[in-house]
Amino acid sequence: MSLSTDSGKQYHLHCTGDALNTVNAHVGEADITLFGSCFCQFVQRVWVAFEYLGIPYRVRSVYRVYSYVSRIILHIYFYVAADEVDPYKKTEELLQVSPKGLVPALKLHAFTPPRSLNESTVILEYLDDLASNTTGRSLLPPRSDPYARALVRLQEDYISRTLVPSFYRFLQAQDTERQMVYKEEFSAALEHLASLLERQQVSAVSGLGTGSGLWSEGGELNWTDVMVGPWLFRASNVLRHYRAFELPAGSKTSAWVDRLFVHPSFKATCSTEELYLDSYERYAFNRPNTSQVANAIDSGLGLP
Repeated sequence: MSLSTDSGKQYHLHCTGDALNTVNAHVGEADITLFGSCFCQFVQRVWVAFEYLGIPYRVRSVYRVYSYVSRIILHIYFYVAADEVDPYKKTEELLQVSPKGLVPALKLHAFTPPRSLNESTVILEYLDDLASNTTGRSLLPPRSDPYARALVRLQEDYISRTLVPSFYRFLQAQDTERQMVYKEEFSAALEHLASLLERQQVSAVSGLGTGSGLWSEGGELNWTDVMVGPWLFRASNVLRHYRAFELPAGSKTSAWVDRLFVHPSFKATCSTEELYLDSYERYAFNRPNTSQVANAIDSGLGLP
């Protein structure tokens, strides 16, 4: 099921394709700096939210050279792997905004002194609250429909607890038998998420709820789309390449995924396929100390 040879490719230094165009469009001053990496799903969640909610943020290129390591530090900060140097060696600048040294993280310049936030779901909450008072946009159903909001929270919980870990278990599994087991697990997770999305849509049709997002034809991007979209996208290229996995075809799930991938706010944060295939090779061959996430999966622990 998997490719047999690890070619030693390292993760990319900066975005490509549509994502690079988006980076170049955000070089001006803004009140928020986003720290991230060009291939990270957790970062893409936040980046899509910025684009959809219309909240200004900035990207500023600063090149620094350390011995054999070339680090591109943007105001989306891209951490660079090179030679034997630990690709996740943390700078003091990052640790000031993210104590674990994980991305995404925000630096909020509107405060004196600047404040910070980390953890993708916490940042999404902040951005949605901020947008409600500025741009008037939201990824969540209206507060007047608490049941619909609760259904979205159920979807979020399932994505975080089950679907995301199953993605990494499948990608990191090395023997064929385990790969088959985790393929079934990930497929089942997608199927159950679809049932949760269908429940939301049925509630909306019956007048009991709203906010089924792009699951509904003609719907708008919502919280669940943003929460899970980056993993679906990497399933379509990384899992397809390294584990011969195919997302469900000819189904409502397939139509949902198609709508999500072409949505302007999502598409604007996507790089070309080569970036993802190169950047996730280390996961596919489960190299030692690939990341804190990979180590947690190998140890059977919760994600950091």
